[in-house]
Amino acid sequence: MDPLQAVHLGPRKKRPRQMGTSVATTSHDIRFRDLVLFILEKRMGTTRRAFLMELARRKGFRVESELSDSVTHIVAENNSGSDVLEWLHLQNIKASSQLELLDVSWLIECMRAGKPVEMTGRHQLVVRRNSSPSHAPGSQNTQAPPPTAPKISQYACQRKTTLNNCNRVFTDAFDILAENYEFRENEGCYVAFMRAAAVLKSLPFPIITMKDTEGIPCLGDKVKCIIEGIIEDGESSEVKAVLNDERYKSFKLFTSVFGVGLKTAEKWFRMGFRTLSKIKSDKSLRFTRMQKAGFLYYEDLVSCVSRAEAEAISVLVKEAVTAFLPDALVTITGGFRRATVRWQGPPRALSELSPSLFQGLLLYCDLIESTFEKFKLPSRKVDALDHFQKCFLILKLYHQRVDGGVKSSQQGGKGWKAIRVDLVMCPYDRRAFALLGWTGSRQFERDLRRYATHERKMMLDNHALYDKTKVAFPLSKLQEARVFLEADSEEEIFAHLGLDYIEPQERNA
Repeated sequence: MDPLQAVHLGPRKKRPRQMGTSVATTSHDIRFRDLVLFILEKRMGTTRRAFLMELARRKGFRVESELSDSVTHIVAENNSGSDVLEWLHLQNIKASSQLELLDVSWLIECMRAGKPVEMTGRHQLVVRRNSSPSHAPGSQNTQAPPPTAPKISQYACQRKTTLNNCNRVFTDAFDILAENYEFRENEGCYVAFMRAAAVLKSLPFPIITMKDTEGIPCLGDKVKCIIEGIIEDGESSEVKAVLNDERYKSFKLFTSVFGVGLKTAEKWFRMGFRTLSKIKSDKSLRFTRMQKAGFLYYEDLVSCVSRAEAEAISVLVKEAVTAFLPDALVTITGGFRRATVRWQGPPRALSELSPSLFQGLLLYCDLIESTFEKFKLPSRKVDALDHFQKCFLILKLYHQRVDGGVKSSQQGGKGWKAIRVDLVMCPYDRRAFALLGWTGSRQFERDLRRYATHERKMMLDNHALYDKTKVAFPLSKLQEARVFLEADSEEEIFAHLGLDYIEPQERNA
């Protein structure tokens, strides 16, 4: 993550404008030689003009720094055709009848499409009838209303979000801010920035101007302040302030240890600790089993898990589980579809399996017993944990098991890497709900449950879907049968909610 893509929520300091500065030219391949563009600085500003020029050049457009006879299109922002003609007149430049005067929206649409788009009335700049230059080349006397942006849902479960993020410069900043608010237990601001990041990740185009944000939900005043700062300055001083904040840096470091939550991080910070080495060497501290394992295998656990390593773990888990439960169905959920175990037939406890499952490979095991009640209502909390039986493991993955002998990303002389694996065991009839809940992403799941509650009068969690609008035959005068909607697949759950099915790879909110 680029540390320069950062944020503050106070007044933003403007950079002093340097008059007469020229844009540094970079050699880019020109794909569209019939078009020669000139971007007008008037009412746009030096910084924004330089940003658009560089972006257009990267897309293959020829953009001139100075106006010349070769220019075929003048692009302006917040100017009419009359304004552009007046500017040309002041520069002692006579406009050619072949010269197109266009609004910046045309250029932005070209960059989104990766090629020149058709010039329509809404793109062409208007010349006022009483304007002194009687004719604007390539312009019209009337202007069509601006295009209406397609409606974007506020719910991530109604948007397809792939890993192709066109707005990473903004979403990285929002993720940092959200994390900082989470560390400070400010739920409102945390949710606001997470929702903003999620909606921008779903957009098929980059945000280039503040006009691009019109009609996009979940973008409050604080969020737009950050977007505007990044558009104008290329970075956000607010995020830089967070990244340099001692409390934020300490909490991020402490919570990177397996088994350390916000309360423990807060305690260590108040005790004056700022490094993990100081914490580990302090004799007065007492660590849980999970924290001890977190420190012991820290370097392995904080490193990224590759696709090859995930697949190797999947094979290892499947081999071990099916040895005890031949009919078990094992699926990776989460980012790789993290390992979720489902079975049909008489249940066997994970406590029976875990110690024997991974002989010689088990580095850590923490069993959480099931508290699942079949007819208990789904939780009203969007982030509620489920009640299925779980096992939090750290397994030893030998390098030779990865890609048929190719070493894993964490080399080292020990010949293996410690990998975290969470096993979840659910009743067979709840497998679709468990699979949906454990697939993520976190924001997708939050919005799915929020949608169910606010739009469909239902309640959804990892166990069940409950329809509050339907009542079954009363069991007695004082009791009504609760209507739980059955589902054998994720597709059926989406259908119950009246939603189009979204594939797992399109839930990266």
